[in-house]
Amino acid sequence: MIRSFLSAVLMAGATVVQAQMVEKVTDPVEWVNPLMGTDSKPSLSNGNTYPAVGVPWGMNLWSPQTGKMGDGWMYSYSADKIRGFKQTHQPSPWMNDYGQFSIMPVTGKLKFNEESRASWFSHKAEVSKPYYYSVFLADADVTTELTPTERAAQFRFTFPKSDSSFIVIDAFDKGSYVKVIPAERKIVGYSTKFSRGPLPDFKNYFVIYLDKPFTVAYTTNGDKLQAATELTADHAGAVIGLKTEKGEKVHLKVATSFISLDQAELNLKKEVGSDAFDVTMRKAKTAWNDKLNRIVVEGGSVDQTRTFYSCLYRTLFFPNKMYELDAAGQPIHYSAQNGKVLPGFKFAGTGFWDTFRALYPFLNLVYPSINKEMQQGLINDYKEGGWLPEWSSPGYADIMIGNNSASVVADAYIKGLRGYDINKLYEALIHGANNEGPMTAVGRKGVQYYNDLGYVPYDVGINENAARTLEYAYDDFAIYQLGKALNRPKAETDLYAKRSLNYRNLFDPATGLMRGKNKDGRFQSPFNPLKWGDAFTEGNSWHYSWSVFHDVEGLINLMGGRRKFADKLDSVFTLPPTFDDSYYGGVIHEIREMQIADMGQYAHGNQPIQHMIYLYNYAGQPWKTQQRVREAMNKLYKPTPDGYCGDEDNGQTSAWYVFSAMGFYPVTPAVNQYVLGAPLFKKVNLKLENGKTFTISAPENSSANKYVENISLKGQPYGKNWIGHDAILQGGQMLFKMRNVPALNRGTQPSDSPYSLSLNR
Repeated sequence: MIRSFLSAVLMAGATVVQAQMVEKVTDPVEWVNPLMGTDSKPSLSNGNTYPAVGVPWGMNLWSPQTGKMGDGWMYSYSADKIRGFKQTHQPSPWMNDYGQFSIMPVTGKLKFNEESRASWFSHKAEVSKPYYYSVFLADADVTTELTPTERAAQFRFTFPKSDSSFIVIDAFDKGSYVKVIPAERKIVGYSTKFSRGPLPDFKNYFVIYLDKPFTVAYTTNGDKLQAATELTADHAGAVIGLKTEKGEKVHLKVATSFISLDQAELNLKKEVGSDAFDVTMRKAKTAWNDKLNRIVVEGGSVDQTRTFYSCLYRTLFFPNKMYELDAAGQPIHYSAQNGKVLPGFKFAGTGFWDTFRALYPFLNLVYPSINKEMQQGLINDYKEGGWLPEWSSPGYADIMIGNNSASVVADAYIKGLRGYDINKLYEALIHGANNEGPMTAVGRKGVQYYNDLGYVPYDVGINENAARTLEYAYDDFAIYQLGKALNRPKAETDLYAKRSLNYRNLFDPATGLMRGKNKDGRFQSPFNPLKWGDAFTEGNSWHYSWSVFHDVEGLINLMGGRRKFADKLDSVFTLPPTFDDSYYGGVIHEIREMQIADMGQYAHGNQPIQHMIYLYNYAGQPWKTQQRVREAMNKLYKPTPDGYCGDEDNGQTSAWYVFSAMGFYPVTPAVNQYVLGAPLFKKVNLKLENGKTFTISAPENSSANKYVENISLKGQPYGKNWIGHDAILQGGQMLFKMRNVPALNRGTQPSDSPYSLSLNR
């Protein structure tokens, strides 16, 4: 009885904390939980993230490593041992890593292979922040702390009293080199291990300095200890010994380079120099707050605020900088395309199939200056390799579909980015749109069929053909938009405008859905719209039938008008979460994530359907968008280790949340509009790079008041279901009056709808 009473009291207390409103955020980095999404595994993704310690878009990230060497799941929340502290460039476990090595303290008996050196740890003795990580390693009786810069880091190990304290450097397998220089308290080396290639002449060079003399120094060759202090091997490593007193703090300064050991030394000098650990930590924290403070939210719950800033943190890593600064401060880079060291910017670690949808539009709105550098990096990708990457990891990774570099390039220019060779990028888009690449994932697979027939056929041996067709059609629209902006010849832009309507070729009037089509013009048969894969990519027809980002009005007409279209949207949520997994021969994790979300066929954990909730705005039923967006934010995102509903995917799934929490979303990149939902917070201040502030206010907002009664923009009544990019850049206020029942008369007219190509407006 007493236990039951206490439980009730504790539950009531938790409810109060949950409902507490956050009125002011002054230190946003402290609201971030880097452990959000780390409770994942191959069969079920709750984010597939790791606790990344870095700075925004930094060349290097660091993470505690619980998984085995080469395991994409480098850190799992459910694990209980840490094997090392790993420098990483991993965008996702499915892509795995490159440019990696690890550092690990041990005590007592010399233990250097990853199994024997692994130490038990507890989350109770773990501190995870974007700019700092700390954990107590129980077996070694050592507390490890680390803090980052863009290309370097500092470690601080607190040792026990021991004559046998050690630090292990693991340069990993597949070809590595180490050299220990005791007179300089220094270890240098490189790793060549990568997961996606080819990467010509690839090396990740590292330099490490300690602030304490070595008592012993060894190298390791796999599981064998070597007396030599220099070694090149398949799996090289190093061990240095120290004599430590109880509570003694040993400091390491480490930097890396993709160019040379000398460049790694320069990176260390520039970014760390003589700074103490705490100075580097303060600088890293300041770097995060500078970027996170661009969006200040007020009037949300504690969990909503934590979720918001944890998602915002995830949008600021990839693509990460691959370039370095030479002695004169000019950008130079290792080219993953040709293996040379060349001048200019370079970025890597993102898949456009995921990130064209919201991540890049988010950068164009909030952080355009970094995307200007990214666009310059794309120019170098094209010049050095002949193609724009569709998945850069860090070179041309042969994975996923589409030619979505067109969207990434076009959206940046149309949203106002300037100061780079856009004509060279347009040339790259035309080249990619009309040629098959040397691998599936650059250019367009099946391009000749697509250009001749208006679709990629189902029966010619090209997998995921319907998905390719739909994405190519949108990509053609992006090229059309950019071509118009660049005043290209009308005959040229008309060609891409015409091709952008190719989505019509796959619409099946009998089912009202998109369906694969054979070369002879007949639809594939049999057809099961619940079948994952096959004609589609990581989804089924119910997910991909909405992939007409640029011409929703055209899709509405195909589906029989606005009412039938809205009913079809409703069906996504009312259908049971059944599936046909026969194409894969088993349940892939994306299927399972849809199944357990209890939202019917809505599969928010994967990208193809993430924009679909916003399409009610085109059908004159914006209140359904408002209701479903709030449901998805509340149900599918939490600031916890299981806080995502699928792969986070390089900032895309997080960008969906950040946009949606502000109250709008870029359904159609390469168009100067955002489609409205409803804000999650009572107030959002968006601080723009041009010095203006755009404020989204919803003072009556609450868990019940999730519907928009009316809107005013800069003091004037506003009835549209979209807002223009330029209107946001001008600053001012957008005021939402919220209520607890739908406003069935607002935003219902065709003239209120967002952009569609068929409307020519």
